[in-house]
Amino acid sequence: MAYILYRFAEINLIKTTMKKLILVIALVALFSFDVNAQVYQYQTVTVIESIIPNGMGRSRMISANDTRNYKDATSTKTGEKDKRNKTDRGEIRVKGYDETKLLNFFNIGGIRFQNIATNDALVTSKINTMAEEGWELAFVNSGIESDAGKDDGKGIFITRYIFKKSKTE
Repeated sequence: MAYILYRFAEINLIKTTMKKLILVIALVALFSFDVNAQVYQYQTVTVIESIIPNGMGRSRMISANDTRNYKDATSTKTGEKDKRNKTDRGEIRVKGYDETKLLNFFNIGGIRFQNIATNDALVTSKINTMAEEGWELAFVNSGIESDAGKDDGKGIFITRYIFKKSKTE
């Protein structure tokens, strides 16, 4: 009987030791991972497509090559004796950018579906190139500007593609 109790105590000791060992291994594994938050950089590509009839509009895909710090052009308003933002537009204007010509939606005959397909191919090419360079399409935002008054035939579609990729230290 004493031998059975001895073996039972020995088995319990082994179980307890194994549980502690598994807990220690789990804690070491948990805290050995890098806990730093992922930091991204972003790039915006803007597509402007004209809906002005007779081919009179200008459609473009724009992406900036230069960077700017938004704080250089920002002033904080409090409602009490706020001063006008006196940032010189020339200092914040980006002069280095890529401008890709796109075709207008309309020509003299009306909607030109071939132009839409051409624009789709060019935008897709830009998206694929950026993906190959490690950029991930994060957000797409679109809007329309149009007068919409009597006989309005003017306006633009604007779409912003916002890409992100991990910042390398």
